[in-house]
Amino acid sequence: MSHHLSGPDLRSPMDDARLDLTDLFVFTVPGDRTVLIMNVNPVAPTGGQAFHPDAVYRIDVDTDGDHRADVAFSFVFSPPEDGRQTVTVHRAEGDQAREPEAAGRTLFTDVPVSLGTEARVAESGPYTFFAGFRSDPFFADLDGIVKKFQWTGVDWGADKNVFGIVLEMPHTELGTGPVIGVWARVSVRQDGRLKSVDRGAHPSLTAYFNADDVKDAYNAGEPADDWDTYRAPWVAVLQHFGGYDEQSAEQALRTVLPDILRFDRGKPTAYPNGRTLTDDVTSARLAMLTAGKVTTDHIGPHTDLLPGFPYLGVPHTG
Repeated sequence: MSHHLSGPDLRSPMDDARLDLTDLFVFTVPGDRTVLIMNVNPVAPTGGQAFHPDAVYRIDVDTDGDHRADVAFSFVFSPPEDGRQTVTVHRAEGDQAREPEAAGRTLFTDVPVSLGTEARVAESGPYTFFAGFRSDPFFADLDGIVKKFQWTGVDWGADKNVFGIVLEMPHTELGTGPVIGVWARVSVRQDGRLKSVDRGAHPSLTAYFNADDVKDAYNAGEPADDWDTYRAPWVAVLQHFGGYDEQSAEQALRTVLPDILRFDRGKPTAYPNGRTLTDDVTSARLAMLTAGKVTTDHIGPHTDLLPGFPYLGVPHTG
């Protein structure tokens, strides 16, 4: 998996697919603009036909390299009613960006969510926004991985859908420097307080590196604590699967811990420098895990991606 089914026992957090972060993408488009995409709800709409109304979906951006949010975009959805749902988008900076609640100024108010196949796009100032039902861009031969690299040639994601959140803006809305760090989080309200139930940035980490009994804690954690908390157990994973020595394992882990997707917008986008919708992240993770012994699962990117906003393909039907 990429980040699909990131709870214990390869299930969605709290057994609720609406709270399940599947992927994060960060790339540039012409016009000096940055695109942020956060997908949730694997195999939609089977596990949920809308976004969770008691959740805060969030994309955090570190602009100064201290592994803490300097800019945060929060997405809060209304209860779905009669096949309709709306979303309000907030942008916070500084201390407000580190608050769990949606804070800061409002960029969009009560934008209709695209619950069908048509993409309903909203614009406000320099921002372009979409939220709704889309084709899942993730591609991998998951059966082949389970069968210990006996490849089947079948793309697990070929007919799958997700719910996507897409936000495009000028580079300058994310700081003056070219380098940013991005991660996503899903929190849900319980007993009047927000609880973080999923978070991540790099693809295919928690499924391979985290034991079931630590997944909930990982999903609730902060990237700034990742190295101290997970270095040792993740080194052991690489030593077991890839035959790494400790120094080489730590060097490999420096590319994914803390779990923040670094992106130098002055350089071409290619994972792990950001992530496009066509980057072969499954092969990249297999190569890391096996120390280069397995370098591909022989599955290529999807062909239903859109050339323009919102970039994610039309959802599969039937």
